[in-house]
Amino acid sequence: MLIISEQDARDLVGVEDVIAAVEKSFVAMARGQARNYPVVREVVGYRDAVYGVKTGCDTSVPILGLKAGGYWPHNLALGLTNHQSSTLLFDPQTGRASALVSANYLTGVRTGAASAIATKYLSRQDSTVLGIIGTGVQSAYQLRATLAVRPVRKVYAWDPSAENLVTFGRLVAELGLEYAPQADCQAVAANADILITVTPSQRALIEKSWVRPGTHISAMGADTVGKQELDPALVADAALFVDEAAQAITIGECQHAYSAGLITLQSLRGSLGAVIAGLCDGRRSAEEITLFDGTGVALQDLVVADLAVRLADQRGLGSRVAY
Repeated sequence: MLIISEQDARDLVGVEDVIAAVEKSFVAMARGQARNYPVVREVVGYRDAVYGVKTGCDTSVPILGLKAGGYWPHNLALGLTNHQSSTLLFDPQTGRASALVSANYLTGVRTGAASAIATKYLSRQDSTVLGIIGTGVQSAYQLRATLAVRPVRKVYAWDPSAENLVTFGRLVAELGLEYAPQADCQAVAANADILITVTPSQRALIEKSWVRPGTHISAMGADTVGKQELDPALVADAALFVDEAAQAITIGECQHAYSAGLITLQSLRGSLGAVIAGLCDGRRSAEEITLFDGTGVALQDLVVADLAVRLADQRGLGSRVAY
């Protein structure tokens, strides 16, 4: 079995390669060649942790495996990140475990990649102003991935933590972009061509009236029952795209508009993979508000773990153990 450490994963895998790999995975899902299996997500009852398992198979590669992990809110005091996860890959030919890949960095970069792919296919090509709601660890992945697909010149941002805003601002400056931190979410939403929400919020942070016509929104924070970042009326009014429909209406941003009866499954224009594959329309006009509900699916995790494994084989990295 090949074991890839957190440092090896960071050294091996770059954002551009991840965007390409995740994009292919979305297409495989849309064409019925890849499938995510039901998600397990539970409150542990110890250390206030939330634990989950995501699993699936892409027969076009093929890749088979699972990612397990979750959120341990007291980890920072221990010198660890709060999100912890690992991916286990299996040989699709035999079912034997073939690789164990540390997935903290890879989860961050694949989440940024999914959002960037949505931006690539759904935002206006002349979009240059990025708005980010939530400037924690994930915001750096979002910014770098967005820059790979759109010529962003200015970044508006909001976070309840002034320290987070300052830290994020250093990265924005390093990348040569203009930075405009804001005291409220409304100012961010009102100025953005591309709006990314990436928070653990359980209440709406962005109201419908704040968002300009033509804005693209990537809602990346909601991945559990109860999480919410957007006004349900905004969700209902937007052109809706998802990574996976079943997850979007149960644990994604769409869950609230769906439970309120404001949208149905038929309200979803399609999956992001269907847009990429040319199976459904993306943006239909310059004035349309497009919304990608990114819940995070197993296949995103598996494809980036497989990418790390292939690159490790090429470069002689990772550790091999008898199994």
